[in-house]
Amino acid sequence: MAIEVGAKLEGKVTGITHFGAFVDLSGGVTGLVHISEIADNYVKDVKDHLKIDDIVKVKVINVDKDGKIGLSIKQAIDRPEGQGPPPQRERSGGSGGFGGGGDRFNRGGQDRGGRPFNKQSSGRPSYGKPSFEDKMSRFLKDSEERISSLKKNTEGKRGGRGAKRV
Repeated sequence: MAIEVGAKLEGKVTGITHFGAFVDLSGGVTGLVHISEIADNYVKDVKDHLKIDDIVKVKVINVDKDGKIGLSIKQAIDRPEGQGPPPQRERSGGSGGFGGGGDRFNRGGQDRGGRPFNKQSSGRPSYGKPSFEDKMSRFLKDSEERISSLKKNTEGKRGGRGAKRV
């Protein structure tokens, strides 16, 4: 049986990796369901959604000339006409990224160095979230401070600019 793009088939999960799952279609033909094609929502770990020997319905999304078959579980789901995938929920800073608690730019009144900052710096209310201009001015100030401290620390050392030793 020839595998055609767009065909919906049933297969058995034969292997799971960090980037997807291998599905045996029929007659020893195996395809890969990439992690991004497993579910409509964000998939952090394939093992949370699939396990070996699961029977899944897949749609063939591509067949390469070298025989590799790309599959999708989320595109194989039959939805009523005109209904797309469910809306993506907005990701909060949560536990990903730079550690704990919420927005990575607004850490309970502290900047990235743990120093408190003034939320009302531009004269207008920020409503708990600093504006882009506030973020940029804070970034420029911090980076200038860091560069000046680096220059101070390297000038006195051998190989630094400025003072030559005789």
